[in-house]
Amino acid sequence: MSIISKDISKAIQLLTAEDIVAIPTETVYGLAGNIYSEKAIKSIFETKKRPFFNPLIVHIPSIDQLSDIVAYIPEKAQLLAEAFWPGPITLVLKKKAIIPDLITGGKDTVAVRVPNHPTTLELLNRLNFPLAAPSANPFSSISPTTAQHVETYFKNNIKMVLDGGACTSGIESTIIGFENDEPIIYRLGSTAIEAIEAVVGKIEIKNTVTEAPKQKTIPDAPGMLARHYAPKTKTVLTENVQETLDLYKNKRIGLITFQSEINHKIIEVQIALSKSGDLEESASNLYDILHQLDNMHLDVIIAEKLPDYGLGKSINDRLTRATK
Repeated sequence: MSIISKDISKAIQLLTAEDIVAIPTETVYGLAGNIYSEKAIKSIFETKKRPFFNPLIVHIPSIDQLSDIVAYIPEKAQLLAEAFWPGPITLVLKKKAIIPDLITGGKDTVAVRVPNHPTTLELLNRLNFPLAAPSANPFSSISPTTAQHVETYFKNNIKMVLDGGACTSGIESTIIGFENDEPIIYRLGSTAIEAIEAVVGKIEIKNTVTEAPKQKTIPDAPGMLARHYAPKTKTVLTENVQETLDLYKNKRIGLITFQSEINHKIIEVQIALSKSGDLEESASNLYDILHQLDNMHLDVIIAEKLPDYGLGKSINDRLTRATK
């Protein structure tokens, strides 16, 4: 049975003993283990039922430790790290041999970031090893943004959830890889593309998806699988809410809108991501709303497509993967 606790010393004790602990970040809660412990890393994959070909993200306490785990830092990677760390940017860089292949899905690159959460930064600074920490949810399920979400998923499988409150950003980090030293977005996330381009110029999006688990091709980065972040309830993303409602008129419907309320008698429950139309607030609320609706035993969740810019582009990406 897992406990929800704010006791960082207890988390350190468990992690040092090669156990796994759920930890808070500004994006989502992660299921963390010592990157140098084969036991801990295998436990992460097995607890999540995550395929071993899907790489993990390594979390470090500061930019100063980046050179400890990567062999080469392109100039634009350095610029991005300096601009956004601590924060929701993950960089995929050539790894040093010290990084186990189990972490990277056998690839010669490693995904790494510095999380922007005071609890986890303190934890990382007090440990003498980095942490691998994919989202603390069963593989492909809705990501957790509260300690309670994690406890509901894994109450019989992990010993501790380190409670850091609700995650502020609410969706995963933006992942950036490098090809010929030029940055490429592998996964849209909590840092908007416009903010990234302000630092490094125009950037290509290689936000492609890989089918799982049949596909043997190892994805370039975590979070690139076609079905991911998905409720158990059938989910539909639409640009025309009224037309889509008509298609499910005999069903129990939960509706997610961007900001406005839709008047339609067949809607059982509807929740706006942000009544003020704020994209950051929408991102912060997304997964919690999906959790709420997924627990209502509805027939279908209908989600309104958001404006396709800024974090709206990232939210649309998550909703698209939830419908696969």
